[in-house]
Amino acid sequence: MFEDMQAMANPDTNAGPLAVGFERREILKMGLVGFLAASVPLLSAKKAHAAAGVSSWRVNLRHSHTGEHFSGTYRVGDKYLPDVFKRMNYFLRDFRTHEVFPMDPHVIDLVSIIQSRIETDRPIEILSGYRSPKTNAMLREGSRGVAKNSLHMYGQAIDIREDNYSSKRIRAIACGLKAGGVGYYPRSDFVHVDTGAVRTW
Repeated sequence: MFEDMQAMANPDTNAGPLAVGFERREILKMGLVGFLAASVPLLSAKKAHAAAGVSSWRVNLRHSHTGEHFSGTYRVGDKYLPDVFKRMNYFLRDFRTHEVFPMDPHVIDLVSIIQSRIETDRPIEILSGYRSPKTNAMLREGSRGVAKNSLHMYGQAIDIREDNYSSKRIRAIACGLKAGGVGYYPRSDFVHVDTGAVRTW
């Protein structure tokens, strides 16, 4: 079923992202970034375990819009697990269009480390993973807070929260990692994390 759904995915590439972004999107579509990421983790297992206290590379997630759950180990040492990422890519699909896109393994590392710091058995709530250009354009029409060239469109961003843990504290954890962008949306109660340049808003 997953393979059938993935085969039906046809992301709209006519939304006009920047040239560099477009090239990255095309590479991601071919699955090469996933291969490269498997060879070059965001943080080596040794460094991440020492700096963040990560005992295992796993996540426990619940998608707030679909009600679906994803829980399990996705990385062993410095090796990402391709079969697990197939399921994770489907879980983090654009839930509005059902388009599936390869997520950057590094952004999953960020969520895993944040979850380990929170020290809870409860799942992290996912509000948005991959976002198609069509969905991104639609959301931009209703909000000035949606970037035209959002990293959600490249599988490099995830919006998260945890019902029993302050989003402000999640933001502080994410900022402390200094591994990408961190956005805090107190009114909507969620935190955006991505693997772009280190920045906050």
